[in-house]
Amino acid sequence: MTGVFHAFAMAFGQLGDRSILSVLARSVAITLAAFVLLGVGAWYGFAALLAHYGVAWNDTLGALGAILLTALGGWLLFRLVALAVLQFFADDIVKAVEARHYPDALATRRDLPFADDLANSMGGLLRALVANLVALPFALLLLVTGVGTAILFWAVNAWLLGRELTDMVRLRHRASAESGLPLPGLTRFALGGIVAALMLVPFANLLAPVIGAATATHLVHSRKTAR
Repeated sequence: MTGVFHAFAMAFGQLGDRSILSVLARSVAITLAAFVLLGVGAWYGFAALLAHYGVAWNDTLGALGAILLTALGGWLLFRLVALAVLQFFADDIVKAVEARHYPDALATRRDLPFADDLANSMGGLLRALVANLVALPFALLLLVTGVGTAILFWAVNAWLLGRELTDMVRLRHRASAESGLPLPGLTRFALGGIVAALMLVPFANLLAPVIGAATATHLVHSRKTAR
């Protein structure tokens, strides 16, 4: 676990790099734009719903409905959208961390074609949707515990995030398609758990995917160095 915290500290320490800031700005801008579109869609969707039931449109009522739907959608979908967006900038983050801390790794890395990035992004999105849908009935049963639902969703997303963030590095350095995951399950879960917790904190949730990708890069390469 100390290795995970050390990797996070190193990732935070590189946030000021121009290349990291550039990725952060682009990923945040696209993520926020996606939720603006979600808000606009919620506005028109709510208007259509009211019209369907014969309720007169009211600007205040419409705004409240759109805000509530966007907030709910944001809470449910933020992790999925942020990671899907980050997939397309993962090369820049991995390369920036390697250039500063692991220059020897640059010789073995490969840039993924756009088609591979898209396939990885869609695959991760599908895994996240399926895992959260499978967890949903159990989460509803755990509502009576007060905290059980939150803990379950945190655990599910910790597992998902740990896998996705590790893959961002692994896929750029794997020797073959059959190469296994370079980090043990407990390390991946700790990585994903911390990032999942950061995603629950306003403003920190915008930094969390980038910090997570940088941390995964440190964890993968430090493990290789230790061997």
